[in-house]
Formats: sequence, C-alpha cells, structure tokens
Amino acid sequence: MNAPSPEVDVFISNYTIVDPDVYHLWVNGYSASEAVSILKQYGILEEMGTTLDLVASDILDHYRTYSLLEKIIHYPTKLDQQLAFQIEPQTKHILVEKYYEIDDIVIREFLGKKLSSKHRKDLDEVSEKTSIAIKSCRRQFDNVKRVFKAVEELQGSVIQNISSIFLLSEDLAKKYGVIVFIACMRFETSKRKLQMLTFPDFYEPTLCIMNKWTYPKNSPEFGDTDLDREFLLELREVRVLLDKEKDHKHIVCQKLKPEFLEKTYNSMEVNFRLLSRAIIGIAYNLHHNRDLRGFFLEVVEKIIDPWRILGWNKIDVMNFLKVYINCAIELDVFQDAEVKKAWERYMDVITTSVKQLY
Repeated sequence: MNAPSPEVDVFISNYTIVDPDVYHLWVNGYSASEAVSILKQYGILEEMGTTLDLVASDILDHYRTYSLLEKIIHYPTKLDQQLAFQIEPQTKHILVEKYYEIDDIVIREFLGKKLSSKHRKDLDEVSEKTSIAIKSCRRQFDNVKRVFKAVEELQGSVIQNISSIFLLSEDLAKKYGVIVFIACMRFETSKRKLQMLTFPDFYEPTLCIMNKWTYPKNSPEFGDTDLDREFLLELREVRVLLDKEKDHKHIVCQKLKPEFLEKTYNSMEVNFRLLSRAIIGIAYNLHHNRDLRGFFLEVVEKIIDPWRILGWNKIDVMNFLKVYINCAIELDVFQDAEVKKAWERYMDVITTSVKQLY
C-alpha cells in the first residue's frame, strides 16, 4: 500500500497591474465610461490595435480593482499586511502617491474651514468653482481630514509623521504638513483681502513658520504644530528698536541711497516710520492668539499694501528688508542674545512672506 502523499498548500497569484493612465483617470474622479472616451480620444484603439469593447472591459476591470484597493490605500502601511493583492514596491508607491495627490485650487477652498461633514456637503460648489470632478474633490477632502486626524496629536515633526504613516514623498508630505499646520493654528485665510492668495502663496510662508517659529528639535516640547511660546514672548522686546528709530532710519537710508531711484528713496525717507512700526507692531502682538491667527492678513494690510501704494517694485522691497534687518543688528540694540535671535527668526518669516505675497 502506497504511503499517503504529503499535503501541499499551493498559492497561485499574479502581481496586480496598475495602468498609470487609467489609475490617473480613476483618481481624478472620471467614470469608467468617461475614461473610455478620453482614452479613445488619445488614440488608444489605434495604438493597441484593439476594439472599443475590449478597452471598455479592460477599464472596468481596472476600476473594480482600484475600488477594492481604495480602503487599503486609506491606510497605506496596510498594503504590506494584506494578502489579497500582490503589489510590487514601485506599484505601491504609484498607488499611494497618486491617490494622495492634491490640486492646489481645491485645497485652497479647504483652508481656514473646519473639515466637517457640513463642509463635505458643500463640495459640489467647490467642484463647480474649480472645474475638478466632485469625486476628486471628495477624495481630497477625505484625505486631508484623515491625515489631520492621524497626526494632530502626535509629537515630533508633523511632516515626518505624515510621511511615515502615509508613505508619502517628502514634497507631498510637506504639502499635507502645511495644511495640517494652518488648521492647527487656525490661521485666517478667507478674509476678502486674502481671497486672491493661492495655496502656494500660503505654502512657503507657512513652511517657514514651521521651521523658524516652532520649538527647536532638541527641545522636549518639539513638535512643529506648536509655536514656541517663549519665542513669541521674546518678540515683545524688539520694541527696543523704536528707541533707536532715527539711528536705524539713518543707516538704512545711507546704505540704500546708491541703490534706489530718487522717487523710491524719497518715499522710504518719508515713510520709514510707518513701515518699520508695522513690522515691529506685528512682532509685538504675536503672543496674542487673535493676532497670531490674523498673521497673513496683518502682513498684507500693514506691510504689503503700503508698499504697493507707494509703488515700490519687488526688488526694492526685498533690498529694503535685507538692509533693514542687518542694520537693526548693527545698531547693537539687542543686548540680550535671545532677543537678537528672536528678531532674526521673526524676520526670516516676514521676508519669506513678503517675497511670496508681494
């Protein structure tokens, strides 16, 4: 009698194939039939030498697969834990990165608003305003909300937390980090004077705030969704510059006279006090939550608008800021090293903000 054959478990599977073009259309909210029409316009029938029915069937298969994968992509680390799909590393990267991609014009509509179910119901208006498919708007809204909930209470770098939890590239993690930071700080972004600003306009200054105004990395309080409160209090001491306003003005004017046209130079001489006090005034009040939330509005109204009215070009504005900052340090009015450091940290953000927004 023959011995019984040993039992063998056999698992047969193929790697899941992701067509980048089809996945792009699915992610961006196009229906399967819309995807067929678009790819037909791109000449896929001639390129592949196939029929419309076969293309439609293939796209439906892809769409079903992506729909099954979607819940897993919500929590990308689960892609390595699940057994239903065999996915190569580069394919995982495409799946996650594309799914979490954002449209600047859509994200701009979310800034300054609570990520509530009420606002999710208003996404029809966002879709109409931005000409982005409603499904894509919902995906982006839900992604932002999911990322925010996952990292808002975590210590450490919000960008690194996002990158490790959602397996996003550094560039994309930075974008989500900025969105989370703006939400945590409750920055005012929707006032009339700010409505013309785009998401990239907020991105660079906010990233600079995260780098310059949060607790140092070696601090036990480090977390770049919390501002360094001691730094904000130190900023009140920069008012000492007002005591040396005449000297400050004299040195700045002396250094910029060879570089400025006569008209610009004269307007600087006349308006130095206005410009300087606006910069110092914002710094002095940043320790108040209300003033902090209104930072972008303050910069536009009190710093940028006066320069625009005076007719300065961007090069002159940036030259002024550079000389203004350095001359304040040359005056040696900041006896305390911490105040001097606070001044530099503050002006780094002001310079970046003006450069981006002007």
